[in-house]
Amino acid sequence: MDGETKGVKTLLGDPKKAIIKLSIPMIIAFSIQIIYNLVDAIWVAGLGTDALAAIGFFFPFFFLLMSLANGLAIGGGSAISRMIGRRDKKGADSVATHTMIIMLILGVIFTVPLFLFSGNIFAVLGAGTALNMTVSYAQVLFAGTMIIFFTNIATGILRSEGDVKRTMWAMMLGASINIVLDPIFIYSFGLGVAGAAWATIISLGITSIILFYWLFLRKNTYVSFNFLNFKFKGKIIKDIFKVGLPSSIMHMSMSFSMIILNLILVGISGTFGVAVLTTGWRIATLATLPLVGIATAVVSVIGAAYGERKFKKLSTAFNYAVKIGLVVEILLAIAIFVFAPQITALFAYSAASASIANDLIIFLRIMCLFYPVIAFGMFSSSMFQGTGRGTVALIVTVNRALILTPLFACLLPYVFGMGLMGVWWGFVIGNAIGVTITFIWAKLYIRNLDKT
Repeated sequence: MDGETKGVKTLLGDPKKAIIKLSIPMIIAFSIQIIYNLVDAIWVAGLGTDALAAIGFFFPFFFLLMSLANGLAIGGGSAISRMIGRRDKKGADSVATHTMIIMLILGVIFTVPLFLFSGNIFAVLGAGTALNMTVSYAQVLFAGTMIIFFTNIATGILRSEGDVKRTMWAMMLGASINIVLDPIFIYSFGLGVAGAAWATIISLGITSIILFYWLFLRKNTYVSFNFLNFKFKGKIIKDIFKVGLPSSIMHMSMSFSMIILNLILVGISGTFGVAVLTTGWRIATLATLPLVGIATAVVSVIGAAYGERKFKKLSTAFNYAVKIGLVVEILLAIAIFVFAPQITALFAYSAASASIANDLIIFLRIMCLFYPVIAFGMFSSSMFQGTGRGTVALIVTVNRALILTPLFACLLPYVFGMGLMGVWWGFVIGNAIGVTITFIWAKLYIRNLDKT
């Protein structure tokens, strides 16, 4: 095939080997990023619970920006992988160029209003005593929206053609720089919580420069870009958005779910509950990062298999990913349950943040039931995205994140009087029911593909 790279050969080869080969670099990269998030939380914890709450109030909006970027990256990446499966390099090049142009348009649309109205937004959401910290943190990251978008789109394009090693190095470099800059900007420069935001944007900016060099200057990737003779093509836009738009909305629904949870927590315990969720969710993110790494491989491998019309290969990749994910998450859940007090001590080391210790231990142990379950749902959604069925992935996610999870998170504390613990149990129960529905739907869809 014209311009075939090692990554492309991996995508089109043995599905089990492809899942492992493409997953490991991404798991390593995501691990470094999550370690950065944990280090970031540890440094911010020294500023007190209001600082932790400030990040918590901004988190849904950061998730919103990441949802748009990841949705577009997944939509474009899925289309590129399917083009690779069909041996259509020109089609893959056109998809990559369209994806970059759409990214620029979205970046302009979202940067200005979010930056200008950040104070009003967080006041309405009940930031209260954490309002000034929240706004100072948010405005820096809102101003860097284009950088956030580009790093996600660029790494998504590299993943779609199986080039995960360079994706890994780019992500690891950015996270490592962030770890170094955090204490300097937060404490040495006296910027407080806003310093954490500056460290993030500067590190992502350096990563963007490297990615720009690989894609547009060195030009040794499988896909290539042609902006001079660019014209929008309806068929390609449709191919990107039929996965990308539902994926963005799917991630946004998870962001809205976090906003709803924050509102529920504010009603129960003020900013205290938000601080517990914000801190504990970083550990939850760490626990599920192997799944995220495997899920990126699932989209690309299944996309290529679907493009080849090799449905047995597709089924093999899906089942293999689920088995690996389940085993890994069970082991991680056991470890976190046992060492929950020691993990909590990392975040409750200062007098200002010590008050969350007991509730954080409870959160960490309840969430251990969530980790093995989510493997079935995450890979099912990735399988639907890889085959171009983005709407199905959206439906099952909205059902889980916006209906079942908020329902049980509200029902248990208010109806059964379980307080904060009820929110955590509601989160686990709602997700478990939603994941079960998603996995059954995925298996039925794959069975139908096998028949055809």
